[in-house]
Amino acid sequence: MINPIAMIRPKRKITGISAILLPFTEGGDIDWPAFAAHCVRTSDAGLTPAVNMDTGYANLITDAERVAALDATRSALGGRPFAAGVFVGDAPGAPFDREGYLRGTAQIVERGGTPIVFQSYGLTGLPDPELLAAYEEIGRHCDGFIGFELGTMFAPFGKIYSLDVYRGLVGIKKCLGAKHSSLRRDLEWQRIQLRDQTRPDFRVFTGNDLAIDMVMYGSDYLLGLSTFAPDLFARRDKMWEAGDPAFYELNDVLQYLGFLAFRDPVPAYKHDAAMFLKLRGWIGCDRTHPRSPVRPDSDRDILRGIAAQLGV
Repeated sequence: MINPIAMIRPKRKITGISAILLPFTEGGDIDWPAFAAHCVRTSDAGLTPAVNMDTGYANLITDAERVAALDATRSALGGRPFAAGVFVGDAPGAPFDREGYLRGTAQIVERGGTPIVFQSYGLTGLPDPELLAAYEEIGRHCDGFIGFELGTMFAPFGKIYSLDVYRGLVGIKKCLGAKHSSLRRDLEWQRIQLRDQTRPDFRVFTGNDLAIDMVMYGSDYLLGLSTFAPDLFARRDKMWEAGDPAFYELNDVLQYLGFLAFRDPVPAYKHDAAMFLKLRGWIGCDRTHPRSPVRPDSDRDILRGIAAQLGV
């Protein structure tokens, strides 16, 4: 039986990874200068940028665009840490694309990044022993990687693993941690408890943009919401570490932003992110990838009000 209150960990140092939005110009091209600037801004705030994630339209951009994003990130950060998604596109019933995963891992490792292993139909369709063996093999081709459980509300190829499979993932030494995106607290609490019992250095990265206070219970984070305001997430994290009660007020407003942005259809949060970053003057256009869903224009006024509450 989980007792969440007993799990709360005051004054814990939080590790934050922020998925970087891929911005577009009015002409529909990728805005590479704005992308690079946001990577630097995120790193300067104290968070690790993560590129080629869902927030960066990993399942919609081309292989060449994913490589270009890696090159732009490495150039912008000048050797500072970053992470990047290993995305393999396939279809229901497809076999596991071993070469695709190893190629994507190599592209990230060659540029100094930490791979984040996206799921695919082929990967999640493997029997449990073969699934864990696939992660083991990926680990042999890098110094360390981050796993990823993705709910189907984010992408149809996602899967939330059983706790037994998750235990096996924790047992893979090259697996540094795993992002959990079920949007369910109970499943994430189970994973924190399992981590604490078996491998305390393993990081549970919450992907729950509807419960960003999971950091109070022992999760770290790898969020899309933090791309709206990496500076404010970093400030919030420092407040928690210092035991500053202002943590709660800032967290509440950031969560309000998350509730707005991550409502159905969830993938449209990227349009809210673009609108918010444009309001902040950080990008010049709030267009999104042409195949990504959009929000109504009325969101702009709500986002403007939230920005005022946040003082930005």
